[in-house]
Amino acid sequence: MNRDEGFTLIELLIVVAIIGIIAAIAIPSLLRARVSANEAATIGDIRTVISAQAAYHSANGGFYASTLTCLAVPTAGGCIPNYPTNGPTFIDSAIASLQPKSGYDRAMQPGQPPALLPSATGASSTGSYAYTATPVVAGQTGVRGFGGDAAAAVCFTPSGASPNVTNGVIDLTTCTVLK
Repeated sequence: MNRDEGFTLIELLIVVAIIGIIAAIAIPSLLRARVSANEAATIGDIRTVISAQAAYHSANGGFYASTLTCLAVPTAGGCIPNYPTNGPTFIDSAIASLQPKSGYDRAMQPGQPPALLPSATGASSTGSYAYTATPVVAGQTGVRGFGGDAAAAVCFTPSGASPNVTNGVIDLTTCTVLK
């Protein structure tokens, strides 16, 4: 008896079952890897904002920027008076836009404006700031909420909620500092 070439139905079912088992094992790992990558990128962005604010603080008479726009365009009105038009920017426009990035929504929360500003300081200056990030979809794009402020510490909330901020300062009783 001559057998036709090809695979039997049983052989094909076994291959499909093996592929299904491999997918069931691999997909959760890939999702965890994506969440980890989003969180790492967000922590990096927070550290970038902290560094940019420290540099801006030096260039702006000891005051921070109350908006991320001033970090991206320091020559904008109200930012740093007499800043050279060919001077460097402090952050790139992707971070300054406050659009969702790497699966996280971002927010800049300035502190109270100082009562008296020196003439060499921009009108949009502040004595403190907080930059926070929360997952766009908790559990899928990220698990933890993050924040950083003028104290230069990056902290997280395990629930994914934004850390509590008062007058541009993160309440560290609601946020665990990253080590």
